Amino acid sequence: MDTTRERAAVALTAGFRGLTLALLALAGSITLFVLAVVSIALIPVGVGVFATPAVLKLVRVHTGHRRLLAARWASIRIPAAYRPFPRDLRRGVTGQVEQCVHLLKDPATWRDLQWLLLDMTAGAIVALLVPSLLLQGLFGLLVAGGLWIPLVAVEDPFWYLFVPVGGWGTAAVGALVAATLLAIGIMAGPTLVKSHFRIVGSALDPHGKEALEQRIDRLTETRHDALDTSAAELRRIERDLHDGAQARLVAMGMNLGTVEALIEKDPSKAKELLVKARESSAEALTELRDLVRGIHPPVLAERGLGDAVRALALRLPLPTDVDVELPGRPDAPVESAAYFAVSEALTNAVKHSGADRIWVDMMYGDGSLRIAVTDNGRGGAVIGAGSGLSGVERRLGTFDGVLAVGSPEGGPTMVTMEIPCELF
Repeated sequence: MDTTRERAAVALTAGFRGLTLALLALAGSITLFVLAVVSIALIPVGVGVFATPAVLKLVRVHTGHRRLLAARWASIRIPAAYRPFPRDLRRGVTGQVEQCVHLLKDPATWRDLQWLLLDMTAGAIVALLVPSLLLQGLFGLLVAGGLWIPLVAVEDPFWYLFVPVGGWGTAAVGALVAATLLAIGIMAGPTLVKSHFRIVGSALDPHGKEALEQRIDRLTETRHDALDTSAAELRRIERDLHDGAQARLVAMGMNLGTVEALIEKDPSKAKELLVKARESSAEALTELRDLVRGIHPPVLAERGLGDAVRALALRLPLPTDVDVELPGRPDAPVESAAYFAVSEALTNAVKHSGADRIWVDMMYGDGSLRIAVTDNGRGGAVIGAGSGLSGVERRLGTFDGVLAVGSPEGGPTMVTMEIPCELF
């Protein structure tokens, strides 16, 4: 009984996902493809220069959402290989022209447009198959169960697919066809959903020489980011030591020197200074512990990523559900990067989302650690210069990890991270 219920739940979930993907393909992809073609065609007359960047950015949001669903629903990783915008991009008409040219020169833009065309044809058909098989099967069983009687009164015979239903005998044949369709829908639904995302990946993933060039560029970029991050972290530690614990230890040393001079002349004053020195030592110890926790939290080293994130969630002012399915532990550097990435995502959710609940899901599969941080806030989160999420993206990039953000206006926001690694 439980197995039947589980299969039914999986089939219904696959049907819902297939219908959602089909609607996204038929409504979103067709609309964006038409807008993109029209705006690019209008570039020679000047209007397209202003419309094209806006439309292509919407296309990237649409493809980013599909990447997010691929990771969430099918555990398929589709990297976003867009060229970064120049930092010295000018404003006004000149900047608009530069932005348009940059987008059109990016090979990923043309892959996005090819994907829109593929998504609204083959992608939509594959996605529609899932709910269609289930609905046709259920409808056929209803027809065979007696619904054929009023239908035949209107149209004799009533054609159920290729079966002319005109009596109980032909209704039984229709029932056999319906049961076959329903069985195929139940068994093949999840596979068809995965096939849809494989179609997405085949269009959006770079191949051959281009993929190798992007891989080299990414490794070079992440190497520089890792060096910059390490240097910044060393400067932060040095600054915290200088301004915090070191200053308190110096003050404590001066107090002890004064105590040494006053211990015979003014014992009461010396006692007061000893109390202050003890307080300074306790505060210095607390600051050193906080500093060590900022470098590598003890709970992370002792109990692993799952318990460290749970401990982090307990300190948040919002109710936070943490679901962890990790059969082992990754290497310490990966574990540390994942912890601080989750910490930054949770901090952003608390500070900026306006949410009243947060969910953290961690799992491991296909050689990658996958983490999703979701909140029910107002949405609008983006990865950009100065954003905490851009720092998370750089941190994960050091380990060849990726970050995807789905955050439509009105919410919810889902930050998905994926880091290739092995568990031990």
